Amino acid sequence: MSTDTNSDEIPVNVTSEKQIKTNEIPVSEESENSITSEESENSITSEELKSPQLNVDEISKLLDLEKQKVKEIDEKLKYALADFQNLNRKTLSDIQNGVNAKVDEFILDFLKIYDDFIRAKEVFSESKINTDGLDSILKNMDSILKKYQVTPIDALGEIFDPNSHEAISIITDSDLDDNTITKEIRKGYISQTRIIRPTLVEISKKNDKK
Repeated sequence: MSTDTNSDEIPVNVTSEKQIKTNEIPVSEESENSITSEESENSITSEELKSPQLNVDEISKLLDLEKQKVKEIDEKLKYALADFQNLNRKTLSDIQNGVNAKVDEFILDFLKIYDDFIRAKEVFSESKINTDGLDSILKNMDSILKKYQVTPIDALGEIFDPNSHEAISIITDSDLDDNTITKEIRKGYISQTRIIRPTLVEISKKNDKK
């Protein structure tokens, strides 16, 4: 048997460890410097972003914006509160006025009946008829008027006031000042502080003719 190497066999190229090391891709000095420079630039940018002065400026701007927002919201809140208070006052006033109008309407109807009892008593008194029953009823009616703070207007002898009096008759009297009330024809009334019915009166005028 022959010991010669078969020429058809594929030769195996064995590379030594030394050759592998020598075949590594070499890094040029220029590339090395370029990488170092890039890393340095990145490092500076990072430092700038971490700069305390930069953060303070940004925070200061944000704080100013937030202060402005708070100021605007505070102003809006004040206006909203003022509108609510005005609406609340108006609502309460409307309710009170509505209640007062209904109370005044009832009192005026009540006073018509009260006037009828007064006139009936005067007629009975003139006819010498006993008025004890009417007196008791009128006393109870006076108590009701007092309970609801309805008081009569005292006009006799006073100077005419168009806010609380209504003149329907004039007499001539040189001894009295002009517009002196000489007679109450129908009693007027005040409900709390509101004049619900003026007093019908007679007033005087001086005779200027000589």
